[in-house]
Amino acid sequence: MSVLKKRKVDSECRVFNEQWTINYFFVQSKHTCLCLICGEYVSMFKEYNLKRHYVSKHSEKFDKFEEELRKKMLQEFKDSLEKRQNSFKRVANENMASVRASYRVASIIAKEGKPFTDGEFVKKCILETVEEITPNAVKSFSCVSLSASTVTRRIEDLGSDISLQLKERARNFTHFSLALDESEDISHTSQLIIFVRGINQNFEVCEELATLKSLKDATTGENIFLSLTETLDELELNWEKLTCVTTDGAKSMVGCNIGLIGRLNRLFDIKNICQPMYLHCIIHQQSLCGSVLNLKSVMSTVISIVNYIRKSGLNHRQFKSFVEDIESEYGDLLFHSEVRWLSRGKVLKRFYELRYEIEIFMTDKSKPIPELSDPAWLWDLAFLTDLTEHLNYLNLNLQGNGKLVHELFFDIKAFQRKLDLFRQQFQQNIFPHFPCCDSLRKQISTTFTFPVQKCIANITLLQNELNRRFQDFYNNEKSFVLFHNPFEIVVDDIAINMQLELIDLQSNDELKSLFKIGNLINFYYLLPESKYKNIKNFARKMISIFGSTYICEQSFSRMQHIKSKTRSRLSDNHLEDFLKMGITNLTPNIDTIMKTKKQTHSSH
Repeated sequence: MSVLKKRKVDSECRVFNEQWTINYFFVQSKHTCLCLICGEYVSMFKEYNLKRHYVSKHSEKFDKFEEELRKKMLQEFKDSLEKRQNSFKRVANENMASVRASYRVASIIAKEGKPFTDGEFVKKCILETVEEITPNAVKSFSCVSLSASTVTRRIEDLGSDISLQLKERARNFTHFSLALDESEDISHTSQLIIFVRGINQNFEVCEELATLKSLKDATTGENIFLSLTETLDELELNWEKLTCVTTDGAKSMVGCNIGLIGRLNRLFDIKNICQPMYLHCIIHQQSLCGSVLNLKSVMSTVISIVNYIRKSGLNHRQFKSFVEDIESEYGDLLFHSEVRWLSRGKVLKRFYELRYEIEIFMTDKSKPIPELSDPAWLWDLAFLTDLTEHLNYLNLNLQGNGKLVHELFFDIKAFQRKLDLFRQQFQQNIFPHFPCCDSLRKQISTTFTFPVQKCIANITLLQNELNRRFQDFYNNEKSFVLFHNPFEIVVDDIAINMQLELIDLQSNDELKSLFKIGNLINFYYLLPESKYKNIKNFARKMISIFGSTYICEQSFSRMQHIKSKTRSRLSDNHLEDFLKMGITNLTPNIDTIMKTKKQTHSSH
């Protein structure tokens, strides 16, 4: 027995006939027929069905209208339908616009690190402004939902979109590096920040926050290692493409047995992968170098005096009033903070400039400071002030996002040469680059000479400490020099796989001219891939390296602002969304986010 196949309407090639509009007041609406009189739909494009609907429901009333009168009535029905449709479209467009507006406002709130509830405050400001300028538009603006719950959802969506964009870009990385640092938030939760800097075949660099991981237990090397592996799995990054890992130098990071670095080395041995470069943040190391100076007595005395004046409200007010009365150039002392890199230099500089005022004030308080009249201590103060100023200048040069590793290394080398110059000048008993020492020599009694040998000894200590701490950078000096200027390095000093390519490069005058006038990254991008494959691959590796964890420190400063005493209950996921939005170089794709939503009502 044969089975009858179900007839398909599409196969019958039925089309809407325009004559049916005149005869039966029907129009085509997508894949159905719409009655202009009653608004009912007829699914089949079949005259019999339309005629039956018209005869049974409308013919008695509308058959009497013929020719021009019928056409006029038909046009009125069409105009009415168009108005209704436009009204629906307008409402839909208004909903879409209000949702987009709420996403854009939420993006600003996240970038600025403001509370979720600030959305309601922003809406009040908008409505007040609109009511004053264009009162007729208040209704449209009032549809924009900026309640705390809505802003929360919006920021969650924006953070997720940034993560998806990063994951998409990570697929094209030819090389990538990582920067890791750990710090506590206001609720004493250890937060691990991991940044990734990757580069693709076209030398496009992507530097983004990979993740913020909360370490609920101890911050051990194992916990950090597990967080790192989980992050790379989420981004689908290949370990073979890892070029460098830059850390803050903590034991849990750099430990060769149970620290992060030790565990990574064992992982690479198992996977039979070449180990990446490991760097200790260049800014952390530079900041630690100053601790070797044999001038702790100076710093301890300065901090003791500053704390006496600043910690007591009465003493502080009296001191400020005193320096104002005598019309001093500076109106107050500065607090010292160990965690702030530039704090020591600023405190010493201000203290040195106000030393006479401080001596008078402390004497009036019956707390004389004998060091302030001791020439030996004053020389130490002047020397430490000037030297710390130079260290601060170096620190500022090392700071900043997007700096290439060779630039940071050359700043360190330049500082080493400056120290050589200072030592030579001290031996000649001249110090043009130490203004505090120079001014003190003019003011102090000639019976006490400048402690040349003590200063030279401290400079030597500093140089030795710089050499020790930056050994990992000096080990890669040839790579930095090759990347910085491939036309000046000796061919024998580089890897064998690049030697022939380097000879071709150094012999090409056209490329040499391009190197002189162009951007370094752009220069390597423009090199022909077929001829300089290994050199370009080497350049990609060097560009991807983090020389410091400055971007992590910057993020921690933002974290302290976002998760403050008044917002200590902010969840870890929301904190991560805020950081991603505040730091990212990517632009959230609001259109893509809205397409994933089932509805575009302004409150959803």
